[in-house]
Order: sequence, then structure tokens, then C-alpha cells
Amino acid sequence: MKHPQTREQIWADLDQDWDLIVVGGGITGAGIFKRAVCGGLKTLLLEAADYSSGTSSKSSKLVHGGFRYLRSGQYDVTYESVRQREVLLRQARELVTPLGFILPYTGDARQQRMFRIGVVIYDLMGSKWNHRRLNLEQLNQIIPILQPEGMAGAYLYYDARLDDSRMVLRLIQEAMAAGGTALNYAKVEQLLRTNDGMVRGAAVEDLSGARLGTRELKAKAIINATGPWTDQLRGQLGREGRVRPLRGSHLVVSYNDLPIPYAVTLMHPKDGRAMFAIPWEGRTIFGTTDLDHSLPLEQEPFCTDKEIEYMLEAVRSIFPQTNISEKSILSSFSGLRPIVRGDANDPSAESRAHLVLEEDGLVTITGGKLTIFEIMAEDALKAALPQIGKDLKRIENWFEPIPSMLETNQLTAEGFAYLTGRYGQALPDLVNTANPEELRRVDELEMFWAELAFNARSGQVEHLDDLLLRRTRLGILLPEGGLGVMDKVKGMTQAALSWTEETWQSEISRYQEIYRLAYSPTPESYN
Repeated sequence: MKHPQTREQIWADLDQDWDLIVVGGGITGAGIFKRAVCGGLKTLLLEAADYSSGTSSKSSKLVHGGFRYLRSGQYDVTYESVRQREVLLRQARELVTPLGFILPYTGDARQQRMFRIGVVIYDLMGSKWNHRRLNLEQLNQIIPILQPEGMAGAYLYYDARLDDSRMVLRLIQEAMAAGGTALNYAKVEQLLRTNDGMVRGAAVEDLSGARLGTRELKAKAIINATGPWTDQLRGQLGREGRVRPLRGSHLVVSYNDLPIPYAVTLMHPKDGRAMFAIPWEGRTIFGTTDLDHSLPLEQEPFCTDKEIEYMLEAVRSIFPQTNISEKSILSSFSGLRPIVRGDANDPSAESRAHLVLEEDGLVTITGGKLTIFEIMAEDALKAALPQIGKDLKRIENWFEPIPSMLETNQLTAEGFAYLTGRYGQALPDLVNTANPEELRRVDELEMFWAELAFNARSGQVEHLDDLLLRRTRLGILLPEGGLGVMDKVKGMTQAALSWTEETWQSEISRYQEIYRLAYSPTPESYN
């Protein structure tokens, strides 16, 4: 694997005539970037903060059709998402993996009939038949802590789970290996327009510690894929807002406190809203909320005390013997969904469909779901191609083939599958540069120590939170954001990051503040 370019080298080489500039480094922007590069377009991706630092590292970690959308009549959205779930299970093997969902029902005949019809429709949409009914005896054997009041049985159906941030990073890194250029901490401050008012470039400011200044870049087309920040770029063109940011918050608890071999879909006892408990990375995630977000987008979203109590109320109702409380929470996280604004009063009733706009040469893609990022990318590029004046080459697969099993006895089959899904063709480099101690799992988690050193060397890490919250998920999976293992993290990464002792201490302080305000068990941003 060739040595990655430095940030200074990439910045110095930005003054080119680009076919396409993609603004936004979440899953939508990453998908557009990968498809454009592999389709033969000279493409630059710019992200104002870190890759996936917005919505795409703070999702419910699911590739799913949205079973609950059937309830609100969003059949087209569900069908599209179920079909794409099946595509990603084939294309992104080991990164997107099947996950069973338990859907409990009561003795209410109407509810049982509705759930039965729902799982049948869900499977038929995916051209499979992979659900079954479970009685109370079977449920007690599979998941004994599941004991909501009045439960008469359950259905088992299947969706899929993933590491959302690693999917974004894998798409970006594979696109860069194929000839694309990408920069994080590179903010588009101003769209540049020609005399006829058409958007044909962008003024970009370097927000990294390198302080490389501002560049004015030209492109035949620019795609706005900034998610919740969509209307900030559109506002430069005088356009009215189209996005309704909705906050979804999650809690992370120890798997020992909430041991579930399958995910559980449940209805909140207060308002009947669908929620999930999900086994993930050796922990259990619980969520999500769905609330209008009125705080400034520049402030990292956080889980409020009301949301924490709301989610704990649901946990207690369906797992009454677990004694889950505020003290059980290891961490929390919140993301913003860029929902296309409709006329629904209830945020959960808003459509999850996506929207493509072309305004004065600026193509905007927003709304949608992580699961359908490939469809969204194709739609955005279709809108931009007339400006570019080129055809897009067809591709067979959005992800490069994963390596076959390496000749090493240091990884089990399960460990190899975990790493190959997240790193793809970069895995041999990760393994070959790691010592035996680094190829051990971090405590009881699924991640490996070697991931820290590898990402410090080649992951475009600018800050410690990039490494601990997105390149790896150590910061949300270990107590206190991983503070107890920070000396080990430092020993493995400081040299590769070329950070002085002063820089390291500054980064520790910065990371602890971010964790305290937005990821801790009791975030303090609202105090």
C-alpha cells in the first residue's frame, strides 16, 4: 500500500479544473464521491469538519427498510430501502451483516394481525421468507429478560447492522485509492458564481491545525450533500429552507446489563413510538428519539435529560428485571436527520424520502436514509452530469472486493471478518504493520488495538476525537470515553500523529470537553 499524501501535499495540488466538487463528507457525500471517481469523473470531496462527524457516525447503526414506516403508509420508502438492504448485504460483506429483530405482541388480536401482515410484506419486499412466530416458551429460551407486560408472543424478522462511520470512511478511502481527492476540515465558505449567476466554484478554507489558508477552486458542477446543513449553502443563493432537522438520541450500556442476542423492536409505553435495543460492538445501544432540533447546527447535538428519561422508561417497561438506570449508561450520542420538510406536526410522521434540487447550477441532495445512499448518489449525479458534459461509466460493485483470509494465526475467523469489513483492501497493511499485542481485542469489545495505530498513520486524523469517536468507536464504547486507557492510546499513536507533548495534552483537553458536552452518560450542554 502506497504511503498516503500529507495534508499539505493535497492542499497544494487543489488548484485544478475539477469535473465535480462534492460538499459534505457523510454517507451521502461519500457515496457520490465513490460513484463519481469510479465513474471516471475528476472529483474532489470537501468536508467542513471530520468525515462522518455529523449524522453519519450517530445513526442507529442499522441498514434497514424501516419496518415502522409501514405503519405510516410510506410503502415506497420501505420498499426502496428493503431492496437496498439486500444489495448492501451482498456488496458490503462483513461490513453490513444480518441482524434478527424480535417484535413482541400482546394478546390483542388486531395488533397480532397487523404485525403478522407487516412482517410478511417486509419479507416479500426483499424477495425472501425469513420470519417466524415465537411463543412465550421460545422467547424465554432466546431472550429471558424480555418481559413486557401483557406479552403473548413475538415475531422474529431480519434487517442488518453496520458501523456507520467505517462505511463512510471505507467509501472515501477506496475512492481516494482510485484517484479521487478528499479533505476533511476544509470548509466551503462561499460558492463562486460566473457572470450569468451559475455556481461554478467554491472558496475553501482550511480549518485544520496546519492553517493553510483559503483557496478558490473551479468545478464544472458542485453537489451539496451536507445533510442538516443543506440550507446553509442554499441560503447563499437566496433559497428558502427545505430541511427539518430532527434529533435522534441513543444510549450505550454494557451488554452484561442488557444481554440480547437479537435486536428488539418495541413500542414506547407512553406514546407508542417504535424504538430499538440493538447488540453492537460488544455493547447494547438503545434508541432512538425523534425531536425537532432548534439549537444552532454549529453546536454538536446532545442527548437531553428528558430524552434520557424517555428512553429509560421504555427500557424498564420491556426489560423490567434489568434494573437499568442512569448509572448503567456508558455513553450517549445524538445525530440530526436531514428530513425534507413536509406538513406533518409529528416529526416521526414526516416522510423519509429524498429530494434532489438544481438551483443556479448547484445540485442539492438531501433527506433519505443511510440505507439508500447508492440510489441517492445516482440521482444526484444524474442531475449534475449535464453541467459536466461527460457520461458516467457503469460500475458493478460500490465496494472493492474484500481480501481472502490472510496467512496469519493471529486472527480468528470472526476477528478477520470484523476487520475486513471495516478496512477492505487496506486490511493487509493493518495486519502486517501490527505487532502481536496490537492484534488483540480491546477489553470485551469487538475492536482491536491495531486499529488505533493504523488509523493514526493513514486515516487523515486531525484531532483525537477523529480517532476515538469515528475511526474507531472506543470513545463511546469504554467508560469515561476511554480515559482509563489513554496512556496506551498515546503510546500507540503519538509518534504516527507527529504530535508534541504540548499538542497531545491540548488534544486530550479538547476531546474530554467534546465528550463531556455531547457523549457522556449525562451530557452537560443543556445545563
